[in-house]
Amino acid sequence: MFIWQRSNWPNFEWDDSRLLAALSDTRLKQGRLLGRMAMLGFDLQQQANLAVLTEDAITSSEIEGEMLPRNSVRSSLARRLGLPDAAASELDRRAEGVVDMLLDATQNFTRPLTRERLFGWQAALFPTGYSGVTKIAVGRWRDDADGPMQVVSGPAGRPKVHFEAVPAESVDAEMARFFDWFNQKPPLEGLLRAGLAHLWFVTIHPFDDGNGRIARAIADLALAQSEGEGLRFYSLSAQIRRQRAGYYDVLERTQRGTLDVTAWLLWFLECLGRAIDGADTLVAQVLDKARFWQTHADKPFNERQRLVLNRVLDGFEGKLTAKKWSVLAKVSLATAQRDINDLVERTVLARGVGGSKNTHYEILCG
Repeated sequence: MFIWQRSNWPNFEWDDSRLLAALSDTRLKQGRLLGRMAMLGFDLQQQANLAVLTEDAITSSEIEGEMLPRNSVRSSLARRLGLPDAAASELDRRAEGVVDMLLDATQNFTRPLTRERLFGWQAALFPTGYSGVTKIAVGRWRDDADGPMQVVSGPAGRPKVHFEAVPAESVDAEMARFFDWFNQKPPLEGLLRAGLAHLWFVTIHPFDDGNGRIARAIADLALAQSEGEGLRFYSLSAQIRRQRAGYYDVLERTQRGTLDVTAWLLWFLECLGRAIDGADTLVAQVLDKARFWQTHADKPFNERQRLVLNRVLDGFEGKLTAKKWSVLAKVSLATAQRDINDLVERTVLARGVGGSKNTHYEILCG
């Protein structure tokens, strides 16, 4: 029996005494982080928000097995946020759709959640009407034309059914009940509400595809409403990605259990707490970037140098080489080497350890 088949669905229950410690600890971490970020000033807050939303968009898609180009995601976000990081980058329709959904969820957090709004999110995730090579229903609830909505694994001949969602004919009524609950005032305690909303939505599983990403966006929306803040300084999706096995395990156990969802809410709170802990790395990265440009404020840089240095400071993966510089700046290898040599001479960059074929460069933070 799945959770939605129980007679008292969706009257969720939980044990407050078991959640109190985790809820208090996570609330304290959340408050401390928001206080620290408030002291950084508007520009640094915007940079932190950009970094978090970039990570959120990429990791939420990665959980579902879809890899988005980081450059396109960051450029799309920066452009919409009106930030100077909006460097020229090839448009990626998938990235644009994820960004549209994420920004609507986090910036328009005062708007009610409606089916039209969710239809727009799901349509943005699948601009071609296909999930991979499979044609899917876009911008509307699923119809189960090919059978019940199931989450399965294993070989085609012997699939293991982890979960079966509510029948398609019940989706509209189930979602109407979900919207009524989500939009009510005063709402449930903010962090518990975010965890419950995620579970409730993904259990209904109203779309042919995109349910996981939309569930995480709904959780982000609930968290933004709880904080009264459209800027995001920690990524729940990134932490879920790190704990993906545990996420699917506790979700399956909960969806096959009773209406007592204490175990799920406890896992969600602890996951959220770890996401907030991870913000320390983000804050340090943002501060290092600001410190670097302050240190070198009196030095001239051409547009290519600023572009590549910002990319490295934003968390460049791997080592910076002349070849990578030429790709990032879209210039010849000779031009890239001249840009690099100029920065080495001015002690902005330093050559790393390695032979001529493996020469790489590191930023001197001054």
